[in-house]
Amino acid sequence: MPVKLTTTISKIPNVPNFTNSALINDFYQYMVENDSSERNQNNYLKVIIPFALFLGPDITFYEIKRKEQITQFLDTKIKSQEEDPDRKWITTWNHNLVRIKHFFRWLYNYKKLKHKDEIPQTEDNWETPEFAKIKQKKTKRISPYAEAELWERDDILNIIKYEPYKRNKAALSF
Repeated sequence: MPVKLTTTISKIPNVPNFTNSALINDFYQYMVENDSSERNQNNYLKVIIPFALFLGPDITFYEIKRKEQITQFLDTKIKSQEEDPDRKWITTWNHNLVRIKHFFRWLYNYKKLKHKDEIPQTEDNWETPEFAKIKQKKTKRISPYAEAELWERDDILNIIKYEPYKRNKAALSF
């Protein structure tokens, strides 16, 4: 069952490091001010909060300076071949990486500049800090769908006859 944004926000005070908790709150406010969708806000917070919990009470986001500090958290998402034979964990790993990278881009390009009373750059001009330049993992799957999820030719032909628009029929038959 999906977690609501309000539930995710209620977990921010549980972050043991006050600085990290305040930064997560500021990042949330930034997303709200920039008309980010609730779903997007929730997706970001559902990654950043566990990352902050992983760092514990002694390490702030400002103290992250090595790639290994991020990859150690991401590697907690790796599952064994028996647990995940399709290696779908790679998608989760990459999903978390993208959100953590964006958070650090915000922190180093927007938050720090705003704190120094300089005009923050737009997201298009943000630079990724060196320690956050981590490559995504490549999946060996040809398709993100399992064999059982793919439709056979007969299934598609059965559906096409119920489609009222020719354009949609053509797209389905393609």
